[in-house]
Amino acid sequence: MRKAETVTFGGSGLDRAAWLRGKAEDLSAHMTDGSACILPIWRGKPLFASHAAAWVARGHPVLETAAETPVFLGLDEGQARFAADISAWEPETGDTPPAGVFFDPTEQRHPALPDDYRFAELRGVMADLTPRDAELVATAKAILGWHRSHRFCSACGQPSAVADGGWQRRCATCGTFHFPRTDPVVIMLITRGNKTLLGRSPGWPEGMYSCLAGFVEPGESLEAAVRREVAEETGVRVGPVRYLASQPWPYPSSLMIGCTGEAVTDEITVDPHEIEDAIWVSREDVALALSGEHPTIRRPRNGAIAGFLLANWVADRLD
Repeated sequence: MRKAETVTFGGSGLDRAAWLRGKAEDLSAHMTDGSACILPIWRGKPLFASHAAAWVARGHPVLETAAETPVFLGLDEGQARFAADISAWEPETGDTPPAGVFFDPTEQRHPALPDDYRFAELRGVMADLTPRDAELVATAKAILGWHRSHRFCSACGQPSAVADGGWQRRCATCGTFHFPRTDPVVIMLITRGNKTLLGRSPGWPEGMYSCLAGFVEPGESLEAAVRREVAEETGVRVGPVRYLASQPWPYPSSLMIGCTGEAVTDEITVDPHEIEDAIWVSREDVALALSGEHPTIRRPRNGAIAGFLLANWVADRLD
């Protein structure tokens, strides 16, 4: 797919400089020479200023509650970029993030930062970020999320420590090395003639439908995962499957693998344990939804690969 990497988080050519990760002295030199930039993240929310990632220098007061050594993200035009988890900070004022909601609209402001700086849900900002900011923020959010959920060694249960610039955790007790994990998820544009198959999950906003998606299981190919997930969720059988594009998805740490598949059956039998509803939608109705003019189907969320796939299908640009 010619436009595959134009999807949000799709890659900006960031120099991840993996060769630097194991060189503690070199990373320390980058951190102390005054040119390094650090992205604070509070309980999964990156710091933004307007519609851009907001970076601070080493020693900034906002970093006082940083849990561990900042994670090295890479070199941006030669400038070292890091991320730090400051989730221990307790806001004195501001909205409390709601629990169990699809989207957290609250924003938190730190007293040591300018008024227009705020911690915000990435879903609400992602489509407005530059490609470079999007890649950096997605990387930072995903890897810091991994550190928060993998503080103990899975081999012996003892605490592990950050190593290799943040790209490993090491257990001093049993010597096990742990590496960040990315969960592969297939998301599929299933078509049959002039229509595509869309579904919705419980708890989604009213009128929100999307391409079907599901996690790839161990020992399973992408093609098999597409066919299995569609059959499990809707009863629809799928024939030929091909890859289209991928999108890193830091919610918390998935890789969305966009595929297209040709359905060989029409009848839908929804599994209520999997999804709430599924419908066939014509290309014309998808075009109306994309423009925000459909009477019952919401416009796809900006920045998500589902909308990217649907828009390219409507425009006949999948090749």
